[in-house]
Amino acid sequence: MFQQSCYRVFPLAALSLALAMAISIAQAGKYNKTLSIGDAAPGWTDLKDPSGKTHSQADLKDKDVIIVAFLCNTCEYAVAVEDRMNALHKKLAANGKCAIVAINPNKVEGDSLEKMAEKIKEKSFQFAYVHDDDAQSTAKAFGATRTPEFFVLNKDRKIVYMGALDDNPDEAKAQRNYIHEAVGAALAGKAPEVTETVPIGCTVRYQRDRRKKTE
Repeated sequence: MFQQSCYRVFPLAALSLALAMAISIAQAGKYNKTLSIGDAAPGWTDLKDPSGKTHSQADLKDKDVIIVAFLCNTCEYAVAVEDRMNALHKKLAANGKCAIVAINPNKVEGDSLEKMAEKIKEKSFQFAYVHDDDAQSTAKAFGATRTPEFFVLNKDRKIVYMGALDDNPDEAKAQRNYIHEAVGAALAGKAPEVTETVPIGCTVRYQRDRRKKTE
């Protein structure tokens, strides 16, 4: 009775709400509020690794699939996927068709280039581990909100998957690896069965824009 009365009294409001929700869904993914599956992936240029080498999307033009992982040193969830990422790289590197780029978006001491260098040495990362630029523009362009958070790009550099690495942050309990599935589908020119999941991790530490005081 109450629901019916509400819609009789506020039919325009209900219609406006439904329309707003439809527009929101059309503009972004279910969990990502910036990008949708099938969107062209944002590019990145001149992101530095701890050695001073710069990395750009264009460097990977010969790869059929790119995995973009937003990672950091200071989140226990990100640390928990490090060995799984090493294993993933080992599997994918064999065919030469895939690449992993891990991007650290955080601007805290524990995520500095110096600390990243220590992490690369400690874990023997063989994939690129780079730092986002001063404006954190790459993470913002991808709509990344968590570390870790993953995006799989196909040969046309369209997003075919975004979200978590697998179905459980605890490696011992993980049974389904969404990245493996998405990469396999992308290499076959198909869409993966699962295209978007909730990224589980720590919040990306975005810097707040400080407004200049005006007289």
